[in-house]
Amino acid sequence: MKKLFGVIGDPIAHSMSPVMHNDLFNHYGIDAAYVPLHVRKSNLEDAIKGFKAIGIDGFNVTIPHKTEIMNFLDEIDPLAEAIGAVNTVVNKEGTLIGYNTDGRGFVRGLTEELSSLPDKKVMLIGAGGAARAIYFSMAEAGVQKMDICNRTTEKADLLKKACPFPVNTSIFDIEGASKCIEDYDLLIQTTSIGMSPNVDERPLEFNQLKIGCFASDIIYNPLETQFLKEAKSLGANIQNGIEMFVYQGALAFELWTGIFPDTKRMKKNVLNQLGGSTC
Repeated sequence: MKKLFGVIGDPIAHSMSPVMHNDLFNHYGIDAAYVPLHVRKSNLEDAIKGFKAIGIDGFNVTIPHKTEIMNFLDEIDPLAEAIGAVNTVVNKEGTLIGYNTDGRGFVRGLTEELSSLPDKKVMLIGAGGAARAIYFSMAEAGVQKMDICNRTTEKADLLKKACPFPVNTSIFDIEGASKCIEDYDLLIQTTSIGMSPNVDERPLEFNQLKIGCFASDIIYNPLETQFLKEAKSLGANIQNGIEMFVYQGALAFELWTGIFPDTKRMKKNVLNQLGGSTC
């Protein structure tokens, strides 16, 4: 019998996940389908009951349901529990188990480009939901020094205090981070600043970076944000958000099937959907 997977969100028509996962099912000879499912917040509990009733094999969760869905699942993975958000659900013999592959996906994609991650001095820009997943997952991966820059330092301090893994963290506002940014080996931009159509915006100012600095931005539309353009002009190696998107999907696919898929194939598929452009 054909297996059924999907992604829920509101809106959901824009999701690139169906094309990516259906290609993988076809590539690995798995009789399965992955569909986008438009679920409004007011219908979330009923939708989850329906999924259990029909025996859906698994699904992804996107905005705005990543936190609320935790109220309707049977089990939550400890990392997802700590982060406070679920983006992947596995149906294990009728038990719906929630996971968060966003942060681990980011780390997995980063380590493909950057060695000795635990030894890097890191500046995390932002303190929202994406930052939380990345901060916790980087700390879980053994990063020892990871500072946070945010417009409101109180929010960054709450993030620091909530982390269940040991990590040395100082908190900076935008002005403070701009003054010391050349001290860091790795910059991670987690906000929506610079996303299309506001492509000329950047989260902070800088005119000098440490030699060998690596800059990562979780945005992938445009493929090269103003933040990345400026970092690149100052000699940094850069990475956009496609790796995070691909690897969070790969880890979800592994949870559902036991197969860690071909990420190069996935990345090519995503770039084709984006048109290979920077806008």
